[in-house]
Amino acid sequence: MSLHHPILTPHILLMPNRLAAASSPHLLQHAQNPVNWWEWSPQALARAQAENKPIFLSIGYAACHWCHVMAHEAFEDAGISQLLNRHFIAIKVDREERPDVDALYMDALIAMTGSGGWPMSLFLTPQGDPFYGGTYFPPEERYGIPSFRRVLESIIRSWQEQPQQVQRSAQAMREHLAASATLEPQPGDLTPELLDAAYDGILGHFDAQNGGFGQPPKFPQALLLSFLLRQHTRTQDPGPLILVERTLRSMANGGIYDHLGGGFHRYSTDAQWQIPHFEKMLYDNALLPRVYLQAWQLTGNARYRHIVEETLDYVLREMTHPQGGFFSSQDADSQGEEGQFFVWTPTEISSILGEAEASIFNHYYNVTDAGNFRGKNILHITEDLEALAQRPDARPSYIQSLQDVLVRARQQLLAARAQRVAPTRDEKIIAAWNGLMMETLAQAGAALHRPDYLDAARKNAQFILTHMLDERGNLVRVWMEGRAQTDAYLEDYANVAAGLVALYRATFTSQWLFQARHLLQRIHDHFWDDAKGAAFQVGTLHPQLIVRRKAFYDNAEPSGNSAYAMTALQLAQLLDEPKLAQRAASIFPFVRHLLVTQPMRFGHLLCALDFYLHPSREIALVGAEDDAALP
Repeated sequence: MSLHHPILTPHILLMPNRLAAASSPHLLQHAQNPVNWWEWSPQALARAQAENKPIFLSIGYAACHWCHVMAHEAFEDAGISQLLNRHFIAIKVDREERPDVDALYMDALIAMTGSGGWPMSLFLTPQGDPFYGGTYFPPEERYGIPSFRRVLESIIRSWQEQPQQVQRSAQAMREHLAASATLEPQPGDLTPELLDAAYDGILGHFDAQNGGFGQPPKFPQALLLSFLLRQHTRTQDPGPLILVERTLRSMANGGIYDHLGGGFHRYSTDAQWQIPHFEKMLYDNALLPRVYLQAWQLTGNARYRHIVEETLDYVLREMTHPQGGFFSSQDADSQGEEGQFFVWTPTEISSILGEAEASIFNHYYNVTDAGNFRGKNILHITEDLEALAQRPDARPSYIQSLQDVLVRARQQLLAARAQRVAPTRDEKIIAAWNGLMMETLAQAGAALHRPDYLDAARKNAQFILTHMLDERGNLVRVWMEGRAQTDAYLEDYANVAAGLVALYRATFTSQWLFQARHLLQRIHDHFWDDAKGAAFQVGTLHPQLIVRRKAFYDNAEPSGNSAYAMTALQLAQLLDEPKLAQRAASIFPFVRHLLVTQPMRFGHLLCALDFYLHPSREIALVGAEDDAALP
């Protein structure tokens, strides 16, 4: 059977499609679909133009639960595959490998529908201009969402019967994307009042009862929390610290935190942080422990240090390549069920712990016969040990004995859980995310006197500089199974440079500092806009999309420009290069007005602006490295 012929019946043995040659785990998850998938490439666009077919663009990632659901319901369906193969050029994209494609078309989707998410399902002209889109489409209409088959049939009719209307919609969207990509620097001073106004705006989104921001689904907002800690430190206003502590405690007590193995799941489906989507992403488990570390440094609260160490120990135990790189994610599903690996029944717990200790554990972690997730239990805490210890009738001996029981029980249950079928792991090593983890490990290693964290940060730096720099000295974004591929994006260069700066500050090994400076120079060579300032997301070595954008908005990760700004400002001080500070300062005017009106989108850039307006003091320590008088 030719790979280019549609499979007409689900009973025919599936043949590999083009994605069988891909390296991305997400694309390989679709390599047996009866859809004639293409990877994003000039060849795919050329085929669409030659056949005058619209493009169906599906964007997701390996750990995405709803991507798995739609793959099973839609892309394994013979009838739907036949429609896609006959009437469309179907392109599958791993958003983690191609953040440029993902960001561009996510902007289009949000403009069309007011919201976004994954799987992202877009319909484009053969030239790549979007004209219709959504996220997950069900097999049958539900909750007002049309079925995927109905969507396909509607697009086919429109393409055949109303081509001019489709082209008008596509042209309008191209113009919108072009306009949104051409922000101009705005006049006005950069002052601390901008930070205060941003804080006021963030305060309006705070969930005072449960911590965090906005309505469910609730995402950890590590970058905003870091800004709030800076706001507290700068102003000595207790308000920002109260917001952060309420959020950190709520997340640490909730089901979004893995109480047995450490680490954070991607987000919570409810306001109380109890019911997560279970995938674990490297970037969350780099940025969240950094906030807990900062909070520990400010408050001395031992619980925050405990969360830092549990999370980083999880990453080193389960998310680390033997050569030192860090893997991208762990899936939400195992054995075909979401969360199966992480949930418990009282009977399972009693069989492992015994009745007496199980009773204590189940009470503390709210384990019941009814459960809170499909008849089973996601562990969560209503009243933690710190709160129990503050009760007027609390006895220190009781609190200590309770802690001893819980520590022992968690160890036993973690060992038992290790015997289950584990979620799959996406073993892509992504430069930007590794830079985030390197930075956190370096900071934690220095602050907590953990040489193993510093060793892991060094090993990661050596891995990146050995395996992810090409012969030209340029960074690549992805390394997997010995293959380095895809020219790096702005966020890759900036975040790896940030990690190297943090490693220098923790170890005073000068090679890390100069390697960071080299990466910033590559940004200046290939990404920088010399005419207006700031940097483009894609460099001159990349194939260009329909619009070349500058990324300013911080989402789950720092944007490329905010990561550059913070790193360049630090290097400007360390290397006494004022021009670096001038480049960083050129970024802020592009979004000066948005920092006040949309502060939720600029957590890391607000941190960089705070650093720019209030640079750190410099202290010189002179003496032999082993001098006991030195810290």
